[in-house]
Amino acid sequence: MEQLNQTMVTFFFIKGISDVPELQVPIFLLVLLIYLLTLGGNMTILLLVCLDHHLHTPMYFFLVNLSIVDMCSSTVTLHTMLLIGITGNRTISYLRCIAQIHFIGWFINEELLFLTVMSYDRYVAICNPLRYKMIMNQRICALLASVCWVLGVLEITPYVVLVTGFSCYNSNVVNHFFCDLLPVIKLSCSDTSVLQTLFIVEGAVILTLVPSSLKVISYVFIITTILKIRTSNGRRKAFYTCSSHLTVVILLYTTLIYQYLRPISPDSLETASTVSTNKLVSVLYSVITPMVNPIIYSLRNKDVRLALQKALRKPKVFKLGV
Repeated sequence: MEQLNQTMVTFFFIKGISDVPELQVPIFLLVLLIYLLTLGGNMTILLLVCLDHHLHTPMYFFLVNLSIVDMCSSTVTLHTMLLIGITGNRTISYLRCIAQIHFIGWFINEELLFLTVMSYDRYVAICNPLRYKMIMNQRICALLASVCWVLGVLEITPYVVLVTGFSCYNSNVVNHFFCDLLPVIKLSCSDTSVLQTLFIVEGAVILTLVPSSLKVISYVFIITTILKIRTSNGRRKAFYTCSSHLTVVILLYTTLIYQYLRPISPDSLETASTVSTNKLVSVLYSVITPMVNPIIYSLRNKDVRLALQKALRKPKVFKLGV
């Protein structure tokens, strides 16, 4: 199955996190637990923001978009592992693999873009509090969200188009737990120089350098403004507001830069430890980040905790015996 003598493939074989038979059930149960926690946490934020009018602010509007992205991202990533655990079938059709590459890339882009918009929102809230409602009005928020969704899908499209143009593969065994762009590229015997150039020019500069620079600039102004606050309580409250967002940004960018902004080497040249490290990094940005986002933004946020307590204390509409 592994050697295809440089021909086009109709399906791929997903190797998964581990091929040890004894680990398949524990891995499936762990993946199922993570998926349920991710859906439950993000759905809770989504419902709380929709139901509590105190959370109808720009920050929570963008947080709802981020929760939608996280639920979609984890579904696209983890459904393959869940299906493997249920059916034992590790094959995935060529079209499904390409579709998975497209959607995973799209939702990663959305994560980066919405985190950039959220950093700008925090900059306006802390550095221009008196003009915050005027600057971050409903029209601007809707426009920023729309731009993020459109740019996210446009950015991944050239990569998908180039991958579908590959004429042959040395193997159809994807040494990963889902159809990610880099593992599939490494299997191809076609010329990938254009894709590698696109990674550097578009991926590194446009999607990584520009958004990260905007985040850094925003936080330079934010920290400068916070340090000017006279009271220690005020400085602590301002830092507390931004710390959750900064935690997610650092985690996501660190893992993505390591995973995607390195020279692409053939899969056959990578050692077992390198492959294991790549899988671990992929777990951090594609599995762990969507799961911890609602935890970071809810447990560390007083407004969300109050909204949750209010929802739990809300009296039932229907009473037995009435």
